Amino acid sequence: MEGLLSVMQLRPGLFVAASSLMFRVVHRLLQTLPRPKAVESDAFRAWKWKNLSVSLVHSLLTGTLAVTCMVLCPEMLYKIYSTFTPLSYLLICISTGYFIQDACDIILSGYAKGSWEFLLHHSLVIWCFLYALYTRHYVAGAVIALFVEVNSVFLHTRLLLKLAGAQSTPLYTLNKLINLFTYVSFRLSAQFYITWYILHNYSWLDHGGYFLSTMVLMNIMILIYFYRLLRADFFPSRKVHPVQNGSTKFLKD
Repeated sequence: MEGLLSVMQLRPGLFVAASSLMFRVVHRLLQTLPRPKAVESDAFRAWKWKNLSVSLVHSLLTGTLAVTCMVLCPEMLYKIYSTFTPLSYLLICISTGYFIQDACDIILSGYAKGSWEFLLHHSLVIWCFLYALYTRHYVAGAVIALFVEVNSVFLHTRLLLKLAGAQSTPLYTLNKLINLFTYVSFRLSAQFYITWYILHNYSWLDHGGYFLSTMVLMNIMILIYFYRLLRADFFPSRKVHPVQNGSTKFLKD
């Protein structure tokens, strides 16, 4: 594993590119699977179903690996700046490749305007992760940031169920409860912990100002998403506006 780490550190861009290609292959393979009729009838829904399916694969893989990395090397939890393992470095390569592939998919599919929030998020993540890979600093921080992918498993499942028109099923009800719990325990807590670490060690961290401003921006974004999630799943308005075919504003709730 140490030999692999040496190769990765010499050519991180190569491993990121390989990861992007891998997720593109996954995207192609998922197109062969059957989809709900409600999805097939609309071009945007069909594209979003494929996009979310790839995102779900990424979340299942990276969320599991992020927790595994921290269990195998708990030191990374409080030595965010300098400590990492071969597996954690590989994890960041894999995840960076996914975010690049997903950003390209959004842009090339013609849905960039309606998905600008996702593109902003992806650009921030890609820059931070590439910095970690090329400087070998903050790799552990990137791993902690990927704890959010544990929640993303249920967040993506929620959206897939909505695309399929299954909001009234027991599965959706169970998923929305787990989604709420993991949003707080994995997404909010991970983001706020990294923010606290940067603030606490700001005086000596390299590019601390940039990473702090990035975290503050991302914290604002996830709090807005959290508000939308609570409003949609737990405090819905009396007037329900059905999603019309062709609408690309579907994912705001």
